[in-house]
Amino acid sequence: MAAPKRVERPLSPFMIGPYYRPQMTSMSSILTRITGNGLVAGVLLAVWWLLAAATSDEYFAIADAVATSWFGDLVFTLSLWAVWYHYLAGLRHLYFDAGKGLDIPTAEKLGWACIIGSVVLTVLTILLVQ
Repeated sequence: MAAPKRVERPLSPFMIGPYYRPQMTSMSSILTRITGNGLVAGVLLAVWWLLAAATSDEYFAIADAVATSWFGDLVFTLSLWAVWYHYLAGLRHLYFDAGKGLDIPTAEKLGWACIIGSVVLTVLTILLVQ
């Protein structure tokens, strides 16, 4: 009896490159988890700023300098984008839970809609708040 011919194939879908193409559905799922966890940075900075305001003038001056610096602006802007993305992804997930939009082309379009929509809503929010 002849030995079966061994087929060369990837062992895991995490072998990004010639064997695996990242799909919008998986990337949007990963991005939802990253933005959900990344929101912690903005919350920590805001809580630190509020606690410093309740502590002393000197401590508040330090926290305010960080929160209003380029670093604070970056953290709060990325947090704003993360809130919008997480919100839109949650709506997308509710749509999926209703059994709609589960075909691959629609799911990919909704993934792109979450990304593009969150960027547009972030820019609009910044323009309206300033």
